Parts: sequence; structure tokens; C-alpha cells
Amino acid sequence: MSHSGDLTAFEAAYREHFAFAWRALRRLGVPDRDLADATQDPFLVVSRKLGEFDFARPMNAWIYAICLRVASDRRRSAAHRHEQLTEAGEHVEPAADSVGEETERARQAERRALLEAALDAMSLEQRAVFTLFELEGRTGEEVAALLGVPAATVHSRLRLAREIFRRVVERGRARERFEVRRAGGER
Repeated sequence: MSHSGDLTAFEAAYREHFAFAWRALRRLGVPDRDLADATQDPFLVVSRKLGEFDFARPMNAWIYAICLRVASDRRRSAAHRHEQLTEAGEHVEPAADSVGEETERARQAERRALLEAALDAMSLEQRAVFTLFELEGRTGEEVAALLGVPAATVHSRLRLAREIFRRVVERGRARERFEVRRAGGER
């Protein structure tokens, strides 16, 4: 392939798969503050290795595999630097048009925090399967193809991830009920 052909193929891959890579990295635990930089990493690999890529295979599977490595590397390097990967202390109160909107925003923020806690409790492999299946809406066979693992492995990881999710949600709800009771709102 010529240099201009490589550039055209890269630009097409970037345009077509950027949003997918962004979502994948976000759901694999890369914090929002690092997403812009982290999303460039898979495409650096794509630009270097595009000439070796077998276009008979799905490119999104290749990009997802690269995203898994990027997320894993970022988790490992954050642990070495003793960083927290979750966003902490960055709460800004948005101006609410009404009390109902503010309440709904707070409820959504709680749900998002609970989802993040559940995802953080999963191994990277479980998290990948869970986010692809439950949040991206992929089938088990699609997940297996994207991750390059047998369907049975996908189903096993999904079962374990769902169990972790259920436990974290139950703990969160129990903590919420305790806080309400402690505040005197329920007997």
C-alpha cells in the first residue's frame, strides 16, 4: 500500500472507530480527565501497524484489544504512582431550573457512581465483557469475537461480573437505607 493509501486508510479507521475507542476506554476505567490522551494511544498503534493488519478481520476487534492494553497499562502505571482512577473532589453544583431537575440529576449521579463502583470492583476482563454485553448491547458471540476468547469464557466472565454488579448495588442500596434511617427519615 502506498503512503497516501496508508494515510487514507488510517484516516478512515480513525473517523469510524474513534467514538468506539473513547467509549471502550471510558468503560474500561480510564478517568474522564485522561480520556482525550488515552484515546489517541490506540490510534498511534493503528498508524504504526496498519500495513500489517488483515482487513479480512474486523478492525473494531483489533482496536478493542488495543484499548484493553491501554486501559491495563494506565491502571498499572496509576497504581505505581498511587493515583486514584476515579474522579474525586470535582463536584460542581449545576444550576437547576427546578427542584425536580436537581433531584433527577442527583439520582443520575448516584446511579453513575454506583455503576462506576461496580465496574471498578471487576477485573479488567470481567469489566470488558460486562460493558460490551450490558452497556454496548453486543451479543455473546460478538463479544467473543471482539475479545478473541471462546463464547464459554464470555459467558463465565459475564456471570461473575453480574454477580459483582449485584453485590455492589445491594451494598449501595443498603448503605442508602442506613443513611436515610440515621438521618431520621425512615423507621
